[in-house]
Amino acid sequence: MDRIHQPPAALQSDDISASNVEATSLGSRDDEFGPGSEKKAIEEYPECGLTSTVHEGEQKFHSLGWKKLTICLLVEAIALGSLSIPKAFATVGMVAGVILTVVLGLIAIYTGYNVGLVKLRYPAVAHYSDAVRLIWGRTGYEIVNVMFTVYLVMLVGSHALSGTIALVTVSDLPHVCALVWSVVAMVVLLLLSLPPTFSEFAILGYIDFASIVIAIGVTVVATGIDAHNAPGGLAAVPWSAWPPPDTTLAEAFLATSNIILAYAFAVCQFSFMTEMHTPKDFVKSIWWLGGVQIVIYTLVGALVYAFVGESVQSPALLSAGSTVSRVAFGIALPVIFISGSINTTVVGRFILDRAFPDSSIRYINTKAGWLSWIAIISTLTVIAWVIAEGIPIFNALLGLISALFISGFSYYFPALFWFQLLKEDKWYSSRKNISLTVLNGIVLVFGLLLLGLGTYASVEDIINEFHIGKVRSAFTCDSSAYS
Repeated sequence: MDRIHQPPAALQSDDISASNVEATSLGSRDDEFGPGSEKKAIEEYPECGLTSTVHEGEQKFHSLGWKKLTICLLVEAIALGSLSIPKAFATVGMVAGVILTVVLGLIAIYTGYNVGLVKLRYPAVAHYSDAVRLIWGRTGYEIVNVMFTVYLVMLVGSHALSGTIALVTVSDLPHVCALVWSVVAMVVLLLLSLPPTFSEFAILGYIDFASIVIAIGVTVVATGIDAHNAPGGLAAVPWSAWPPPDTTLAEAFLATSNIILAYAFAVCQFSFMTEMHTPKDFVKSIWWLGGVQIVIYTLVGALVYAFVGESVQSPALLSAGSTVSRVAFGIALPVIFISGSINTTVVGRFILDRAFPDSSIRYINTKAGWLSWIAIISTLTVIAWVIAEGIPIFNALLGLISALFISGFSYYFPALFWFQLLKEDKWYSSRKNISLTVLNGIVLVFGLLLLGLGTYASVEDIINEFHIGKVRSAFTCDSSAYS
């Protein structure tokens, strides 16, 4: 089996050893970052005085507790996309919408649990591709590196575009070139990506979570008041328990994909857990995250759909009326930018770890470290912005990328991890193993169905955008293109 990079020994907590967790299959790298690594660094680079650099660096990237992990996962998972769920309910109907939201949330909790167990058993796994390397070797490692980087950069681009839409809406200055707001959005994303540790980033996470909760609250209350004051009141709202008769398979699966994307936190989980001082506490984070997501998504989906009906827009705050939409977008600005920038930080850390595996630069506590970090973050942000502005069908393309990649990160990879890395003894050796074999088999099949049907639905959506003329121009100044 190919060997992957072993992180600093300090990142492997005593709690893991106490749980009899083995990591020997990853290979030993004690000669580089194991016991005595600080002494070796000083012997090789005495002029750098690396004793404090390495020690401070290990402490800096080893300070994440389960509460801050929960916040980081919330930042990654709950963003403006949560307000697309009412539109999904309108497509599949109230009954299917509630069932899908709850069931997909429970599956996300379980697959996140599998991901966490892999991290405990193999502490040297620092990013998602390292885990895939354990089952698919070097080829799988490189493929997932590309998937990981492309997906997260596309997410940053999506938030840059959402930020532009929000700023155009809030400012309500149609004579101002939209590219001005687009550049502002890019700069804000860049600045918020600069904190290099997730422990530091978690501070922004509290603002992020408050922002989305308040924005959702404003949207729900505003749409509820509008529905109550409309002729006929709430009873006259045209919502249905079942899908509209003319709903196609592509439309239904595209709506399902929007709900699935709202639970897509596993892609960054390895990266976050690498900073934990007590990794076994991840279980608390996964349950809190999953519970909060299920409650928020089910309530916002059901209530806004019931208040607005089949005409609900995506994001739902656009259905709250012109003035309230501007207010809600203003409140949502922190979540748009903070949830976007954490993706830049994750992929930036991945690149830095791979580019400087044996250098103190990776600790980002020297001049060279900070310059390297700022250069990487700036480059990633600019690339994401160029892609988002330069591709007229960017949102539809993001849907396609999500179907191709999230099916793996959230479903079939975690299932394969259980079969190849976590399963103990034969699958039929106990009732527990039989039950887990069936559960992971279902998750694996669902992931493959999502890969196939999600890709089909996304391609249909791209074709439909061209047919109805929804394709905007690249790098346009026209503010109406962002409405």
